[in-house]
Amino acid sequence: MSSLAEALGYPPGAKLVIITADDLGLSYAANAAVYESLRAGVATSAGLVVPGPWAREAAASYRGEDVGVHLTLNAEYDLYRWGPVTRAPSLLDGDGGFPRTLVDLWEHADIDEVLKECRAQIERAIYWGFDVSHLSTHMGAMELRPEFFDVALELASEFRLPLRLAGAEHQRRVGFPFRQLAAEAGVVSPDRLLRAPRDRSARVAVDQVLADLPPGVTELVLRPARDSEELRAISPDWAARVEDYDIATAKRDLQALAARSGLEFTSYRALRDLQQRRRGGQG
Repeated sequence: MSSLAEALGYPPGAKLVIITADDLGLSYAANAAVYESLRAGVATSAGLVVPGPWAREAAASYRGEDVGVHLTLNAEYDLYRWGPVTRAPSLLDGDGGFPRTLVDLWEHADIDEVLKECRAQIERAIYWGFDVSHLSTHMGAMELRPEFFDVALELASEFRLPLRLAGAEHQRRVGFPFRQLAAEAGVVSPDRLLRAPRDRSARVAVDQVLADLPPGVTELVLRPARDSEELRAISPDWAARVEDYDIATAKRDLQALAARSGLEFTSYRALRDLQQRRRGGQG
């Protein structure tokens, strides 16, 4: 069986990278940074938080970029809240928004309501005009429990979309073969998933990670946001998001690194097209 990179039309040993800018729709600071990263920076895909307070503004600013739906069932910040787009009592905490923690979500969520809510998020993004390229899950909420993963996989199959998944080594820690299950369902995922390390300079760490990439398709996830009073009031991790913005907009630096390291940039649309070709265009 050919590798994912070969199935995408690249030679054996090719090193491909998707650079995803997540949390579009979460704030104006995120919207501005994500679109700048896609249009003038190095991001090749993005993830939309459909229930996010600024998601409608993100839709109004959309120009056809590669954007997927970042399925969201948590609102992790203490003072900045968002909640379901459907009537889903089991997905609400005492403030009337999504649960703040994964444990709270997993202990109280009704799976039927999870399925209804996530399907509605995808359908709303389509209704707003997004050409949805893939699915991912906020905080990894739907990758870490089998019953939640089943929902994500069902929707990826239904909408014929790739699904972001952690790499094969993560399966052993989670305890069930989610990558194998996705492959058996005909759902495509990158070979591995990386995030910017936070134990040292993110710029230096990202450069090192990309320079040392093995062959295959790797997704690097950033969460860019422009520095602002709004962002600092919302996000305890605002400094990391601003650092991700600096990385995602340093186009010349990453292009030079890619040239030195033999990297090729790709996007989730390429994976979506492959998945749909494999299924022969059948729904």
